[in-house]
Amino acid sequence: MRMYDIIEKKRNGFELSDEEIKFFIDGFTSGDIPDYQASALMMAIYFRGMSERETVTLTLAMADSGDRVDLSEFGSLSVDKHSTGGVGDKTSLIVAPIVASLGAKVTKMSGRGLGHTGGTVDKLESIPGYKTTLSKEEFFNQIKNTGIAVIGQSGNLTPADKKLYALRDVTATVESIPLITSSIMSKKIAAGSHSIVLDVKVGSGAFMKDLQSAEILAREMVKIGKMCGRNIAAVLSDMDAPLGTNIGNSLEVVEAVKVLKNELHNDLYEVCVTLATQMVCLSLGYTPEKAKDSVINAIESGSAFNKMKQWIAAQGGDISYLEDVTKFPKAELCYNLTAEADAYIAGFDSEKIGLSAVCLGAGRATKEDSINHAAGIVLNKKPGDKVTKGETIASLYTDEPDCISSAAEMFISAVSYSENIPETKPLIYQVIR
Repeated sequence: MRMYDIIEKKRNGFELSDEEIKFFIDGFTSGDIPDYQASALMMAIYFRGMSERETVTLTLAMADSGDRVDLSEFGSLSVDKHSTGGVGDKTSLIVAPIVASLGAKVTKMSGRGLGHTGGTVDKLESIPGYKTTLSKEEFFNQIKNTGIAVIGQSGNLTPADKKLYALRDVTATVESIPLITSSIMSKKIAAGSHSIVLDVKVGSGAFMKDLQSAEILAREMVKIGKMCGRNIAAVLSDMDAPLGTNIGNSLEVVEAVKVLKNELHNDLYEVCVTLATQMVCLSLGYTPEKAKDSVINAIESGSAFNKMKQWIAAQGGDISYLEDVTKFPKAELCYNLTAEADAYIAGFDSEKIGLSAVCLGAGRATKEDSINHAAGIVLNKKPGDKVTKGETIASLYTDEPDCISSAAEMFISAVSYSENIPETKPLIYQVIR
Protein backbone atom coordinates (compact mmCIF):
# COMPACT_ATOMS: atom_id res chain seq x y z
CA MET A 1 0.00 0.00 0.00
CA ARG A 2 1.35 3.43 -1.00
CA MET A 3 0.40 6.83 0.40
CA TYR A 4 0.61 8.25 -3.14
CA ASP A 5 -2.23 5.97 -4.25
CA ILE A 6 -4.39 6.91 -1.25
CA ILE A 7 -3.96 10.64 -1.98
CA GLU A 8 -4.76 10.11 -5.66
CA LYS A 9 -7.84 8.03 -4.86
CA LYS A 10 -9.34 10.68 -2.57
CA ARG A 11 -8.33 13.49 -4.94
CA ASN A 12 -10.38 11.77 -7.64
CA GLY A 13 -13.42 11.58 -5.37
CA PHE A 14 -13.44 7.90 -4.39
CA GLU A 15 -14.05 6.46 -0.93
CA LEU A 16 -11.04 5.21 1.00
CA SER A 17 -11.19 1.71 2.47
CA ASP A 18 -10.91 1.10 6.22
CA GLU A 19 -7.46 -0.39 5.64
CA GLU A 20 -6.28 2.69 3.73
CA ILE A 21 -7.47 5.08 6.44
CA LYS A 22 -5.83 3.03 9.20
CA PHE A 23 -2.63 2.76 7.14
CA PHE A 24 -2.53 6.56 6.89
CA ILE A 25 -3.21 7.23 10.60
CA ASP A 26 -0.74 4.59 11.79
CA GLY A 27 1.97 5.77 9.41
CA PHE A 28 1.49 9.46 10.10
CA THR A 29 1.45 8.94 13.88
CA SER A 30 4.66 6.89 13.77
CA GLY A 31 6.39 9.41 11.49
CA ASP A 32 6.67 7.06 8.51
CA ILE A 33 4.33 9.24 6.42
CA PRO A 34 5.72 12.79 5.95
CA ASP A 35 3.83 16.02 6.60
CA TYR A 36 3.65 16.94 2.91
CA GLN A 37 1.75 13.77 2.04
CA ALA A 38 -0.57 14.15 5.04
CA SER A 39 -1.21 17.76 3.97
CA ALA A 40 -2.09 16.63 0.47
CA LEU A 41 -4.61 14.10 1.80
CA MET A 42 -6.16 16.70 4.15
CA MET A 43 -6.66 19.05 1.20
CA ALA A 44 -8.19 16.24 -0.87
CA ILE A 45 -10.61 15.48 2.01
CA TYR A 46 -11.37 19.19 2.35
CA PHE A 47 -12.58 19.34 -1.26
CA ARG A 48 -13.95 15.81 -1.73
CA GLY A 49 -15.38 15.13 1.74
CA MET A 50 -15.83 11.74 3.39
CA SER A 51 -18.69 9.28 3.73
CA GLU A 52 -20.13 8.38 7.13
CA ARG A 53 -18.24 5.09 7.06
CA GLU A 54 -14.96 6.85 6.25
CA THR A 55 -15.51 9.41 9.04
CA VAL A 56 -16.27 6.68 11.59
CA THR A 57 -13.15 4.75 10.57
CA LEU A 58 -11.02 7.90 10.75
CA THR A 59 -12.48 8.76 14.18
CA LEU A 60 -11.81 5.31 15.64
CA ALA A 61 -8.32 5.11 14.09
CA MET A 62 -7.42 8.44 15.68
CA ALA A 63 -8.90 7.32 19.03
CA ASP A 64 -6.81 4.14 18.82
CA SER A 65 -3.59 6.04 17.99
CA GLY A 66 -2.79 6.50 21.70
CA ASP A 67 -4.16 5.70 25.15
CA ARG A 68 -7.85 5.00 25.71
CA VAL A 69 -9.60 5.33 29.07
CA ASP A 70 -11.74 2.33 30.04
CA LEU A 71 -14.75 3.53 32.06
CA SER A 72 -16.80 0.37 31.52
CA GLU A 73 -16.92 -0.35 35.26
CA PHE A 74 -19.27 2.64 35.61
CA GLY A 75 -21.65 1.30 32.97
CA SER A 76 -24.05 3.89 31.55
CA LEU A 77 -23.38 6.35 34.40
CA SER A 78 -20.22 7.87 32.86
CA VAL A 79 -20.91 11.13 31.03
CA ASP A 80 -18.80 13.86 29.42
CA LYS A 81 -19.54 17.33 28.03
CA HIS A 82 -17.68 19.09 25.25
CA SER A 83 -17.97 22.69 24.07
CA THR A 84 -16.79 23.78 20.64
CA GLY A 85 -15.39 26.90 22.32
CA GLY A 86 -16.57 30.36 23.21
CA VAL A 87 -16.05 33.47 25.33
CA GLY A 88 -17.01 33.40 29.01
CA ASP A 89 -17.90 29.72 28.68
CA LYS A 90 -17.50 28.34 32.19
CA THR A 91 -20.30 25.79 31.87
CA SER A 92 -18.14 22.75 32.74
CA LEU A 93 -17.48 24.20 36.21
CA ILE A 94 -21.23 24.29 36.79
CA VAL A 95 -22.74 21.29 35.02
CA ALA A 96 -20.18 18.77 36.34
CA PRO A 97 -21.16 19.15 40.03
CA ILE A 98 -24.88 19.42 39.19
CA VAL A 99 -24.90 16.15 37.27
CA ALA A 100 -22.58 14.34 39.71
CA SER A 101 -24.76 15.38 42.67
CA LEU A 102 -27.60 13.43 41.01
CA GLY A 103 -25.56 10.22 40.77
CA ALA A 104 -23.85 10.28 37.38
CA LYS A 105 -20.09 9.93 36.93
CA VAL A 106 -18.66 13.00 35.19
CA THR A 107 -15.24 12.47 33.66
CA LYS A 108 -13.58 15.20 31.66
CA MET A 109 -10.19 15.80 30.10
CA SER A 110 -9.99 19.49 29.32
CA GLY A 111 -7.62 21.70 27.40
CA ARG A 112 -6.11 25.11 27.96
CA GLY A 113 -7.30 28.32 26.37
CA LEU A 114 -5.82 29.54 23.10
CA GLY A 115 -6.77 32.66 21.17
CA HIS A 116 -10.12 34.20 22.06
CA THR A 117 -11.52 31.04 23.73
CA GLY A 118 -10.84 30.09 27.34
CA GLY A 119 -9.81 26.73 28.75
CA THR A 120 -11.36 24.85 31.69
CA VAL A 121 -7.95 23.77 33.00
CA ASP A 122 -6.77 27.40 33.25
CA LYS A 123 -9.90 28.35 35.18
CA LEU A 124 -9.49 25.49 37.63
CA GLU A 125 -5.81 26.34 38.16
CA SER A 126 -6.86 29.77 39.42
CA ILE A 127 -8.06 27.90 42.54
CA PRO A 128 -4.93 27.53 44.75
CA GLY A 129 -3.77 23.92 45.03
CA TYR A 130 -5.97 22.41 42.33
CA LYS A 131 -4.20 19.50 40.60
CA THR A 132 -4.91 19.10 36.90
CA THR A 133 -2.83 15.91 36.72
CA LEU A 134 -3.84 12.69 38.48
CA SER A 135 -2.39 9.19 38.34
CA LYS A 136 -4.65 6.51 36.86
CA GLU A 137 -5.39 5.17 40.36
CA GLU A 138 -6.20 8.67 41.70
CA PHE A 139 -8.40 9.39 38.68
CA PHE A 140 -10.54 6.27 39.14
CA ASN A 141 -10.71 6.57 42.93
CA GLN A 142 -11.93 10.13 42.60
CA ILE A 143 -14.66 9.15 40.14
CA LYS A 144 -15.80 6.42 42.55
CA ASN A 145 -15.70 8.65 45.63
CA THR A 146 -16.89 12.03 44.35
CA GLY A 147 -18.46 11.35 40.96
CA ILE A 148 -16.24 13.94 39.20
CA ALA A 149 -12.71 14.10 37.86
CA VAL A 150 -11.60 16.97 35.62
CA ILE A 151 -7.98 16.87 34.50
CA GLY A 152 -5.74 18.15 31.72
CA GLN A 153 -5.54 16.15 28.52
CA SER A 154 -3.26 13.13 28.62
CA GLY A 155 0.00 13.50 26.75
CA ASN A 156 -0.74 10.33 24.79
CA LEU A 157 -4.46 10.79 24.19
CA THR A 158 -5.15 10.80 20.42
CA PRO A 159 -1.62 11.74 19.29
CA ALA A 160 -2.79 11.43 15.68
CA ASP A 161 -5.28 14.26 16.25
CA LYS A 162 -2.64 16.50 17.82
CA LYS A 163 -0.34 16.03 14.80
CA LEU A 164 -3.13 16.40 12.26
CA TYR A 165 -4.65 19.48 13.84
CA ALA A 166 -1.29 21.25 13.93
CA LEU A 167 -0.94 20.48 10.22
CA ARG A 168 -4.50 21.52 9.33
CA ASP A 169 -4.00 24.79 11.20
CA VAL A 170 -1.23 25.87 8.82
CA THR A 171 -2.58 24.37 5.58
CA ALA A 172 -6.06 26.03 5.49
CA THR A 173 -7.87 22.70 6.01
CA VAL A 174 -9.40 23.29 9.45
CA GLU A 175 -12.91 24.02 8.13
CA SER A 176 -13.84 20.53 6.97
CA ILE A 177 -16.85 18.84 8.58
CA PRO A 178 -15.38 15.27 8.45
CA LEU A 179 -12.04 16.51 9.84
CA ILE A 180 -13.67 18.61 12.59
CA THR A 181 -15.98 15.73 13.50
CA SER A 182 -13.22 13.12 13.68
CA SER A 183 -10.98 15.51 15.67
CA ILE A 184 -13.59 16.20 18.34
CA MET A 185 -15.15 12.76 18.50
CA SER A 186 -11.84 10.84 18.55
CA LYS A 187 -10.90 12.66 21.78
CA LYS A 188 -14.33 11.99 23.30
CA ILE A 189 -14.24 8.30 22.31
CA ALA A 190 -10.71 7.89 23.70
CA ALA A 191 -11.76 9.59 26.96
CA GLY A 192 -14.12 6.68 27.52
CA SER A 193 -17.47 8.12 28.65
CA HIS A 194 -20.58 6.17 27.67
CA SER A 195 -22.63 9.35 27.13
CA ILE A 196 -21.55 12.66 25.60
CA VAL A 197 -23.29 16.03 25.41
CA LEU A 198 -21.90 18.46 22.84
CA ASP A 199 -22.38 22.20 23.30
CA VAL A 200 -22.08 23.50 19.73
CA LYS A 201 -21.65 27.26 19.85
CA VAL A 202 -23.07 29.51 17.11
CA GLY A 203 -22.16 33.14 16.42
CA SER A 204 -19.39 35.72 16.33
CA GLY A 205 -17.47 34.19 19.23
CA ALA A 206 -17.78 30.63 17.96
CA PHE A 207 -15.93 28.55 15.40
CA MET A 208 -19.20 28.09 13.49
CA LYS A 209 -20.45 31.60 12.71
CA ASP A 210 -23.87 30.69 11.28
CA LEU A 211 -26.67 28.40 12.43
CA GLN A 212 -26.77 26.30 9.26
CA SER A 213 -23.09 25.34 9.48
CA ALA A 214 -23.38 24.63 13.22
CA GLU A 215 -26.39 22.39 12.67
CA ILE A 216 -24.61 20.42 9.95
CA LEU A 217 -21.62 19.88 12.26
CA ALA A 218 -23.83 18.96 15.25
CA ARG A 219 -25.86 16.41 13.28
CA GLU A 220 -22.70 14.86 11.87
CA MET A 221 -21.09 14.52 15.32
CA VAL A 222 -24.25 13.02 16.82
CA LYS A 223 -24.51 10.55 13.94
CA ILE A 224 -20.84 9.55 14.17
CA GLY A 225 -21.04 9.29 17.98
CA LYS A 226 -23.97 6.88 17.73
CA MET A 227 -22.18 4.83 15.08
CA CYS A 228 -19.24 4.58 17.51
CA GLY A 229 -21.57 3.18 20.18
CA ARG A 230 -22.11 6.26 22.36
CA ASN A 231 -25.23 7.90 23.78
CA ILE A 232 -24.97 11.42 22.46
CA ALA A 233 -26.84 14.72 22.16
CA ALA A 234 -25.90 18.14 20.82
CA VAL A 235 -27.13 21.50 22.09
CA LEU A 236 -26.85 24.44 19.69
CA SER A 237 -26.36 27.56 21.81
CA ASP A 238 -25.75 31.22 21.01
CA MET A 239 -22.27 32.77 21.17
CA ASP A 240 -22.94 36.14 19.55
CA ALA A 241 -22.43 37.56 23.05
CA PRO A 242 -20.13 36.24 25.78
CA LEU A 243 -21.83 33.78 28.11
CA GLY A 244 -22.56 35.35 31.50
CA THR A 245 -20.87 38.53 32.64
CA ASN A 246 -17.32 37.47 33.61
CA ILE A 247 -14.49 36.74 31.16
CA GLY A 248 -11.15 35.60 32.59
CA ASN A 249 -10.08 32.68 34.73
CA SER A 250 -10.70 33.45 38.41
CA LEU A 251 -13.49 35.85 37.39
CA GLU A 252 -15.27 32.96 35.68
CA VAL A 253 -14.84 30.69 38.72
CA VAL A 254 -16.49 33.42 40.81
CA GLU A 255 -19.48 33.56 38.45
CA ALA A 256 -19.75 29.76 38.38
CA VAL A 257 -19.89 29.71 42.18
CA LYS A 258 -22.68 32.31 42.14
CA VAL A 259 -24.75 30.15 39.78
CA LEU A 260 -24.26 27.07 41.95
CA LYS A 261 -25.21 29.10 45.04
CA ASN A 262 -28.46 30.00 43.24
CA GLU A 263 -27.51 33.68 43.25
CA LEU A 264 -27.66 34.18 39.46
CA HIS A 265 -30.39 33.34 36.95
CA ASN A 266 -28.83 34.79 33.80
CA ASP A 267 -28.03 33.38 30.34
CA LEU A 268 -25.24 31.27 31.85
CA TYR A 269 -27.71 29.67 34.27
CA GLU A 270 -30.12 28.84 31.43
CA VAL A 271 -27.47 27.23 29.22
CA CYS A 272 -26.14 25.19 32.16
CA VAL A 273 -29.61 23.93 33.07
CA THR A 274 -30.13 22.83 29.44
CA LEU A 275 -26.74 21.07 29.21
CA ALA A 276 -27.08 19.40 32.62
CA THR A 277 -30.60 18.25 31.74
CA GLN A 278 -29.33 16.52 28.61
CA MET A 279 -26.46 14.91 30.54
CA VAL A 280 -28.88 13.56 33.13
CA CYS A 281 -31.26 12.26 30.44
CA LEU A 282 -28.45 10.31 28.75
CA SER A 283 -26.64 8.98 31.82
CA LEU A 284 -29.50 8.35 34.26
CA GLY A 285 -32.33 7.67 31.82
CA TYR A 286 -34.60 10.41 33.17
CA THR A 287 -37.32 12.00 31.07
CA PRO A 288 -36.49 15.58 30.02
CA GLU A 289 -39.08 16.95 32.47
CA LYS A 290 -37.78 14.93 35.43
CA ALA A 291 -34.18 15.70 34.50
CA LYS A 292 -34.77 19.47 34.37
CA ASP A 293 -36.64 19.47 37.69
CA SER A 294 -33.82 17.47 39.28
CA VAL A 295 -31.16 19.83 37.91
CA ILE A 296 -32.93 22.92 39.22
CA ASN A 297 -33.49 21.28 42.61
CA ALA A 298 -29.79 20.34 42.82
CA ILE A 299 -28.94 24.05 42.52
CA GLU A 300 -31.69 25.34 44.81
CA SER A 301 -31.03 22.75 47.53
CA GLY A 302 -27.29 23.46 47.65
CA SER A 303 -26.33 19.88 46.80
CA ALA A 304 -24.64 20.95 43.55
CA PHE A 305 -22.47 23.55 45.30
CA ASN A 306 -21.57 21.03 48.01
CA LYS A 307 -20.57 18.59 45.28
CA MET A 308 -18.37 21.27 43.71
CA LYS A 309 -16.55 21.78 47.01
CA GLN A 310 -16.10 18.01 47.44
CA TRP A 311 -14.68 17.73 43.92
CA ILE A 312 -12.29 20.68 44.20
CA ALA A 313 -11.05 19.52 47.63
CA ALA A 314 -10.46 16.00 46.30
CA GLN A 315 -8.12 17.45 43.65
CA GLY A 316 -6.21 19.53 46.18
CA GLY A 317 -8.00 22.85 45.71
CA ASP A 318 -8.53 25.30 48.58
CA ILE A 319 -12.31 25.40 48.94
CA SER A 320 -12.18 28.46 51.18
CA TYR A 321 -11.89 30.40 47.90
CA LEU A 322 -15.25 28.97 46.85
CA GLU A 323 -16.84 29.72 50.20
CA ASP A 324 -15.51 33.29 50.11
CA VAL A 325 -14.78 34.39 46.53
CA THR A 326 -13.37 37.71 47.72
CA LYS A 327 -10.19 35.75 48.56
CA PHE A 328 -9.27 35.46 44.87
CA PRO A 329 -6.43 37.89 44.03
CA LYS A 330 -7.54 41.11 42.34
CA ALA A 331 -5.87 42.69 39.35
CA GLU A 332 -3.96 45.87 40.15
CA LEU A 333 -5.72 48.01 37.54
CA CYS A 334 -9.38 48.49 36.64
CA TYR A 335 -10.42 50.55 33.62
CA ASN A 336 -14.11 51.31 33.02
CA LEU A 337 -15.41 51.57 29.46
CA THR A 338 -18.43 53.80 29.02
CA ALA A 339 -21.28 54.05 26.54
CA GLU A 340 -20.77 56.43 23.63
CA ALA A 341 -24.42 57.53 23.42
CA ASP A 342 -27.92 57.19 24.82
CA ALA A 343 -28.94 54.01 23.01
CA TYR A 344 -29.46 50.27 23.18
CA ILE A 345 -26.61 47.79 22.97
CA ALA A 346 -27.42 46.25 19.59
CA GLY A 347 -24.76 43.57 19.71
CA PHE A 348 -21.27 42.39 20.60
CA ASP A 349 -18.58 40.81 18.48
CA SER A 350 -17.69 38.08 20.97
CA GLU A 351 -14.44 37.15 19.26
CA LYS A 352 -13.15 40.72 19.61
CA ILE A 353 -14.17 40.78 23.28
CA GLY A 354 -12.30 37.52 23.80
CA LEU A 355 -9.23 39.01 22.10
CA SER A 356 -9.55 42.08 24.35
CA ALA A 357 -9.33 39.73 27.35
CA VAL A 358 -6.23 38.13 25.81
CA CYS A 359 -4.64 41.61 25.55
CA LEU A 360 -5.28 42.09 29.27
CA GLY A 361 -3.42 38.85 30.09
CA ALA A 362 -6.40 36.50 30.59
CA GLY A 363 -5.58 34.32 27.59
CA ARG A 364 -2.85 33.16 25.23
CA ALA A 365 -1.95 34.27 21.73
CA THR A 366 0.40 31.26 21.47
CA LYS A 367 0.61 28.00 23.44
CA GLU A 368 3.80 29.19 25.14
CA ASP A 369 2.26 32.35 26.63
CA SER A 370 1.64 32.60 30.38
CA ILE A 371 -1.64 33.96 31.73
CA ASN A 372 -2.74 36.17 34.59
CA HIS A 373 -5.56 34.40 36.44
CA ALA A 374 -6.88 37.70 37.82
CA ALA A 375 -7.05 39.50 34.47
CA GLY A 376 -10.22 39.78 32.45
CA ILE A 377 -13.44 41.64 31.79
CA VAL A 378 -16.69 42.09 33.69
CA LEU A 379 -19.66 43.10 31.55
CA ASN A 380 -22.09 45.56 33.10
CA LYS A 381 -24.34 45.53 30.04
CA LYS A 382 -25.36 42.91 27.49
CA PRO A 383 -27.04 43.14 24.05
CA GLY A 384 -30.58 44.48 24.40
CA ASP A 385 -29.78 46.63 27.44
CA LYS A 386 -30.47 50.37 27.37
CA VAL A 387 -27.53 52.64 28.25
CA THR A 388 -26.98 56.34 28.78
CA LYS A 389 -23.93 58.17 27.50
CA GLY A 390 -21.05 57.84 29.99
CA GLU A 391 -22.55 54.78 31.74
CA THR A 392 -20.11 51.92 32.39
CA ILE A 393 -20.69 49.00 30.04
CA ALA A 394 -17.63 46.94 31.01
CA SER A 395 -14.68 46.93 33.40
CA LEU A 396 -11.24 45.78 32.24
CA TYR A 397 -8.89 44.18 34.79
CA THR A 398 -5.14 43.76 34.34
CA ASP A 399 -1.73 44.14 35.97
CA GLU A 400 -0.19 45.56 32.78
CA PRO A 401 -0.86 49.30 32.24
CA ASP A 402 0.64 49.21 28.76
CA CYS A 403 -2.02 46.81 27.49
CA ILE A 404 -5.11 48.78 28.54
CA SER A 405 -5.20 51.03 25.48
CA SER A 406 -5.13 48.20 22.92
CA ALA A 407 -7.58 46.09 24.96
CA ALA A 408 -10.00 49.01 25.29
CA GLU A 409 -9.74 49.78 21.58
CA MET A 410 -10.49 46.16 20.72
CA PHE A 411 -13.50 46.06 23.07
CA ILE A 412 -14.93 49.36 21.78
CA SER A 413 -14.74 48.06 18.21
CA ALA A 414 -16.80 45.03 19.32
CA VAL A 415 -19.83 47.04 20.48
CA SER A 416 -22.64 48.20 18.20
CA TYR A 417 -25.48 50.54 19.20
CA SER A 418 -29.06 51.07 18.07
CA GLU A 419 -31.73 53.69 18.69
CA ASN A 420 -34.36 50.94 18.77
CA ILE A 421 -34.71 47.84 20.91
CA PRO A 422 -32.76 45.10 19.07
CA GLU A 423 -34.36 41.81 18.17
CA THR A 424 -33.85 39.16 20.84
CA LYS A 425 -32.00 36.04 19.69
CA PRO A 426 -32.67 32.57 21.08
CA LEU A 427 -30.19 31.40 23.69
CA ILE A 428 -30.76 27.73 22.80
CA TYR A 429 -31.46 27.13 19.12
CA GLN A 430 -31.96 23.40 19.09
CA VAL A 431 -31.26 20.08 20.83
CA ILE A 432 -30.28 17.23 18.51
CA ARG A 433 -30.52 13.66 19.79
